[in-house]
Amino acid sequence: MRLFWLLNLASGFLILATLLPLWRREVWWVRGWDFPRLQLAWLAGVLLLLQIALLDITSTLGLGLIFATAACLGYQLWWIFPYTPLARREVLSSDTCDERNSLAMLTANVLTTNRQAARFLALVDEMSPDIVVTLESDAWWQDQLDALEPRYPHTLKCPLDNLYGMHVYSRLPLHDAQVDYLVEKDVPSMHAMVELRSKQYVRVHFLHPAPPSPTENEASSERDAELIMVAKSLDGYRKPVVVTGDLNDVAWSETTRLFRKISGLLDPRVGRGMYNTYHAGLPLVRWPLDHLFHSEHFTVRSLRRLAPFGSDHFALYGKLVLDSRYVGEQDGLESDKDDEAWAEEKLAQENVDPSDVPVPRV
Repeated sequence: MRLFWLLNLASGFLILATLLPLWRREVWWVRGWDFPRLQLAWLAGVLLLLQIALLDITSTLGLGLIFATAACLGYQLWWIFPYTPLARREVLSSDTCDERNSLAMLTANVLTTNRQAARFLALVDEMSPDIVVTLESDAWWQDQLDALEPRYPHTLKCPLDNLYGMHVYSRLPLHDAQVDYLVEKDVPSMHAMVELRSKQYVRVHFLHPAPPSPTENEASSERDAELIMVAKSLDGYRKPVVVTGDLNDVAWSETTRLFRKISGLLDPRVGRGMYNTYHAGLPLVRWPLDHLFHSEHFTVRSLRRLAPFGSDHFALYGKLVLDSRYVGEQDGLESDKDDEAWAEEKLAQENVDPSDVPVPRV
């Protein structure tokens, strides 16, 4: 009898956790259930096996629980399937080693309280990216990161002690580089035009919006507005673009999908894997929070989650190759009228305008 009630309780929890994100309320205790879809899928799978083995499948209640659990499993798998190697790749793999048109980026939330900078700098040495992007980097981290300047002379620095400091170190020239505060006065973003070795230019945006949580923003509206502002600023832009950072949103959430639909950017993880970058210290509680999106002008040479370095995030490394041969052959998500209306609603909630997003120029 106790096992029966435990199965009922677990099934009720699973059904509630699956249904809550369908409610478009932006409060943290609703939006938080966008994150653990992989974990909920595992829970549904285990529960389904136990129910089939232990419940009376001839009873209405037993059969109903099995059906509900199977539906939850299928629904969660629908969201995460694109981020498995079984799905079709959204971005083609590069068949060239054209260094003149390549752009390698290492993005890492270093964790402000983490003091293992030497391990992080060793990762930079190992991967030798063209651009290093750090989030949560304060003045102490800036002192450590400045050791990169002889090799990465082009920089943007915004040291903060509120968990939203941000730094960019680049060996490639950064044109019209600037720091801006798109939605919240203490949450910066960075924007620039990167000049590749081939003299081609790539528009880049580095983001780290605040998450919905009981300790920060109670709702996701600020995060969502920042993502949609940038997405709308890219709508109709037909030149190479890269957006990277810790977006405090998972790859499979409705908001991230909306960002991709409005911006037209591609996700190189689709068909390759989840690349779960958070939480580095808790293997059973991981999801993809750090992102690398790009326009159809690029193919992927390499995409890797790097070794831990003391932060609660893993660093994400991506090497893209600018290749005009495949423009028009790589398809992402497309928006419809409902998406456009939802995007406008999110902007109106925070009273922000996409025209306020810096458009770097050369």
